Amino acid sequence: MKSTGSKVVRIEAEALRELANRIDGAMAQDFVRAVECLDSCGGRVVVTGMGKSGIIARKIAATLSSTGTPALYLHPAEAVHGDLGMLVPGDVVLALSSSGETEEILQLLVTIRRIGSKLITITGDKLYPANSQKPSTLAQAADIALDCSIDQEACSLGLAPTASTTAMLALGDALAVALSEKRGFKEEDFAHLHPGGKLGKKFARVSQLMHSGDAVPRVLRTTTMADVIYEMSRKGLGITTVVEDNKLLGVISDGDLRRLLEKRKDVLSLNAGDCLVANPKTIQPDEFAMTALNIMEQKKITSLVVTSTDGAVEGVIHLHDLWGTQMV
Repeated sequence: MKSTGSKVVRIEAEALRELANRIDGAMAQDFVRAVECLDSCGGRVVVTGMGKSGIIARKIAATLSSTGTPALYLHPAEAVHGDLGMLVPGDVVLALSSSGETEEILQLLVTIRRIGSKLITITGDKLYPANSQKPSTLAQAADIALDCSIDQEACSLGLAPTASTTAMLALGDALAVALSEKRGFKEEDFAHLHPGGKLGKKFARVSQLMHSGDAVPRVLRTTTMADVIYEMSRKGLGITTVVEDNKLLGVISDGDLRRLLEKRKDVLSLNAGDCLVANPKTIQPDEFAMTALNIMEQKKITSLVVTSTDGAVEGVIHLHDLWGTQMV
């Protein structure tokens, strides 16, 4: 069983290696044309496939959508029973078929041509070198035909889609990632499309988690240390900001208080201006919460003041605020 398992993986890995070589070589021009076609799409990318290819098509549509390209999956059998209304002018169709002769997909060709959609196909045709074999019906109908051929399936019977579907999935990922890079899709864009789950938590903004308004501890330079301690205790963040016209002058933390008490006994006779730590590390509200966590870990602090670009205090983010995000 172990031998069979490793053999399957090696066969599929070899299929991917050959696919990568085609993208770098003979298929390079067609691959670039496919990415440019998807980039110029004025509507959505409609991905279709039947059977195992349909499962891969669903995943490709999901990957395109999550990387900034509106996409949907169209079941070819359901399409001819009414779902063709999902396909509208301006859409680009990405059709997957290992044989290139899937009857349910071929039935869609008339409609695709009637509405003027561009057709990109991913089939198992060996298209390179040119004329090495007669292309399938689907590949011949394509505006851009991509070669996802393999030498053999990893199934011991050579029948179950294994290496072929792995190659299809990889080619779909290659198109999606190349397209997202061409469009300048950034980490911020990814965050907007993934507000839920662990990814959403990872890309949460400081502004979403920080304490703001009256929850922010604030004192003036002239505030007595007795009142400073009261403000810190009342707000419960282990820190207070020292401000002037809401501009940050510095901070006083629990740790600062302990160090002061070790050095002198008249702390309560002082005011905030005498005890503040000037130029503390701050963060802006539109930064990622992960960035705030990294700063806290590097500086070995538990609170971080959130300021605007002009130095105005907007909030405080505490290490406890990050616990619920599974980042801590």
